[in-house]
Amino acid sequence: MQQLVEEIEKIDFQSEEYKDAYSRINAIVIEGEQEAHENYITLAELLPESKDELIKLSKMESRHKKGFEACGRNLQVTPDMQFAKEFFSGLHQNFQTAAKEKKVVTCLLIQSLIIECFAIAAYNIYIPVADEFARKITEGVVKEEYSHLNFGEVWLQKHFAESQAELDQANRQNLPIVWQMLNQVADDARVLAMEKEALVEDFMIQYGEALSKIGFTTREIMRLSAYGLATV
Repeated sequence: MQQLVEEIEKIDFQSEEYKDAYSRINAIVIEGEQEAHENYITLAELLPESKDELIKLSKMESRHKKGFEACGRNLQVTPDMQFAKEFFSGLHQNFQTAAKEKKVVTCLLIQSLIIECFAIAAYNIYIPVADEFARKITEGVVKEEYSHLNFGEVWLQKHFAESQAELDQANRQNLPIVWQMLNQVADDARVLAMEKEALVEDFMIQYGEALSKIGFTTREIMRLSAYGLATV
C-alpha cells in the first residue's frame, strides 16, 4: 500500500509523457464504451425477448463514454481515436461477422465476457493510480460494468448445454486477440503506473470467474485460458 502511495505521488499528470500515453489509453476506453454501446444495440436485435434490458445497457455505455471524454478534457488531452479504432478492430470485426451469422453465443462471449472483463480489469488497475477527477468517474463506471457482465453470464448459463461448443470455438478465436491488445498497450499503461502483469492477472480472474458461473469446470477454464496465454 505504501509503495502504491509513493507511486501515485511520483506521477506528474501534466507531463508531456503522461499526456501522450493518456491520449491513447483515454481513446481506448472511449472507443471501448462506444463499441459496447453499438454491440448491445445489435444484441437487442438478436435477442428481442431481452431488448429492453439490452437497450438500457447500451445507454449506460453511452453515458460511460461521455464520462471518459470528460476525463480527457480535464487533463487537456485529445484522445487518439484512430489508434483506438485500430486497437479494437480484431474484436470489432469478429463481433460483426458473428452478428451477421446470428451467432448470439459468440457475440455474447465477445461483448459480455471478453470486453467487459477487459474493461473491469483495466478500471480496477487504473483507479488507484488515476487523477482525482478520473478516479471518481471510473469508480462509478466499474460498478455498472458488473451488471453488463452479469447479463451475459445469466443468459449463457441458461443455455450452457447447447452453447458450450460455440463458446469453446469463440474463445479460441478471440482470447488471443486480448493478449495482443494487452501487449500493444503495455508501454502506455506503464507510464500511467499500470503494470501489464497486474492487468493480465485481473483479467484472468474476472474471465475465469465468469466462465465458472456459466458452467465450465476448473479444468476446462484452465484449458480455455491457455489459448490466450500461448500467444503471450
